Amino acid sequence: MNKVRRPPGLSEPGAPARVPFAVATSTVMARTTGGLYAMGGILGTTLSILMPHDGPGNRGVVAVAAFGAICFGAGLAVLGDRVRPRTHQVLVGVGTILITIACHQSTSPIAALALASFYVFAACDASFFFSWLNASVQIVFAVVCCMGVLLARGDLPWWAGLVPAGVTVAVGGVVGVLARLASDADIDSLTGLLNRRGFDRMLHLELARATRTGQRPALILFDLDRFKSVNDELGHRSGDAVLQKVADEWQQMLGGNRILARYGGDEFALLLPDMSEQAAITLADDMRERIALGCSAGVTSWQPGESGSFLVSRADVGLYRAKQAGRNRTVLESSRRPPLAVELVEAIARETLDVHYQPIVSLTDGGATIGVEALVRWTSVTQPSVTTQEVVRVAEENGLIANLDRFVLYRACRDGLELQAALPDRPLILNVNVSGLELVEKDYVGRIDEVLRATGWPAAQLVLEVTESVLDVNTPTAIANLGELRARGVRIAIDDFGTGYSSLSRLKTLPTDFLKLDGSFITSITSEGEAPPLLEVIALLSVSLGLPVIAEGVENQFQAAVLSSLGYSLAQGYYYCNPQPVKALVERLSKEAAASQRSAARGLIEHS
Repeated sequence: MNKVRRPPGLSEPGAPARVPFAVATSTVMARTTGGLYAMGGILGTTLSILMPHDGPGNRGVVAVAAFGAICFGAGLAVLGDRVRPRTHQVLVGVGTILITIACHQSTSPIAALALASFYVFAACDASFFFSWLNASVQIVFAVVCCMGVLLARGDLPWWAGLVPAGVTVAVGGVVGVLARLASDADIDSLTGLLNRRGFDRMLHLELARATRTGQRPALILFDLDRFKSVNDELGHRSGDAVLQKVADEWQQMLGGNRILARYGGDEFALLLPDMSEQAAITLADDMRERIALGCSAGVTSWQPGESGSFLVSRADVGLYRAKQAGRNRTVLESSRRPPLAVELVEAIARETLDVHYQPIVSLTDGGATIGVEALVRWTSVTQPSVTTQEVVRVAEENGLIANLDRFVLYRACRDGLELQAALPDRPLILNVNVSGLELVEKDYVGRIDEVLRATGWPAAQLVLEVTESVLDVNTPTAIANLGELRARGVRIAIDDFGTGYSSLSRLKTLPTDFLKLDGSFITSITSEGEAPPLLEVIALLSVSLGLPVIAEGVENQFQAAVLSSLGYSLAQGYYYCNPQPVKALVERLSKEAAASQRSAARGLIEHS
């Protein structure tokens, strides 16, 4: 078991970003210290009015000291987070001096004793926000002032200051202990950094400050690549040592105004109170290079009105994309939507996108249509040449993929009923692509259920296409969602099969019903030579695993004949039909159904 490391005292500017308490921010400190100043000033003013006129001392000095305390309190409320943490130590000392002046100049010994109770304010403030060393210095200073000023008055016995001094020490100590116990809930005991709870608290405070000041905080989420293998192969002690090493390395290069946290497991979060996205990317790259272990990072920045949870979720999307792209890299999930994304938002809202359908045919049944694949189509005003892949990419990068996926699935299921009515003699399968970002959402299965209920499309006739790279990441949530969908009758196809890096042995364990062979394999079939041996291997593999293969990108009759001879049963491509709007495809399927009926009728006549 690794030894728990206590976080050191309040960081100075330029020191590592490790703090004693999550609440020890400039804003909270300013409000607390300012409130104590104002309260002391108001009470001091009241005492200056009520104390006798004829005693020693000077009521005017007490009133001036009290008024000064009120002004200090108001100033701190206005300045707020612009007051540096180190300055608060001076402010607490100044407050102690003002209390001492008021005690010495009070015109009544009773009033002097009453004013001496204000030393507790200084002790509480110091104990709550400062390190034990600095807090002890402030408490000792307050006790010395208390005992000294009451003794110097001459109208009180020497022991008169014991009670206010003792109360100051006791309250300061209790507040210090309680503050540190409460602080433990916000600190990660292994690294000494903030934990998720502490970071979320700081994030809330920083966003509130940014709302007032107009700053644009940036957020970076880090995830150590393949950290699980470190724990599995070297043990958890070694894993803990790696986490501590990473935390130490990063703290050495960060300034005191940057908030670093261990967000959970092998994931770290860094909040940069005022930094551009490009500067954050550069910093993330520098931090990744600083450590020996591979690391992925997602970067984003805050926009006014956004919540902390939304900011974290967008950075998490960038982190996910970094891991999907091959790990050990930084990916920006920008909060500033490009014009194309803004236009896409409106297109989804107004449902001006279109969905076309490309038939999937049976090679063993004379090219009969057995299903269709739904493909989104959109003509952008700002970028008329934008491709479907670019539309999906923009949707994923700008948090629009959930709305886009739901739109396509809903439209496809609704149009599927019309297509099925045109081909009543056989059930059509409906293939719809799934974004990897959606598949890892915990409520994804519920969204599918909702669309199927709303449209009435049978779950058994829905095939969700997932790219091989998504399954290669082996996200537990994604695999669980696929398994649950299959249990409900929905079938799964691995899209772009052969272009990823997943092990062939995993095909037997993955929740899979179809393989979609990437079109790059089909283009290698030419009349100038024999079919690539790999195509025959894949065909044999599909038979042994019981996984039908849909060959994509069939462009001509020769390719279709070769695939048929190799044992492929399903295909799609421009040779059979290009993607078409639902109305055009309904006409095609109606003609196909009529031709099938005529052929069946002729067969009956010839047989009779």
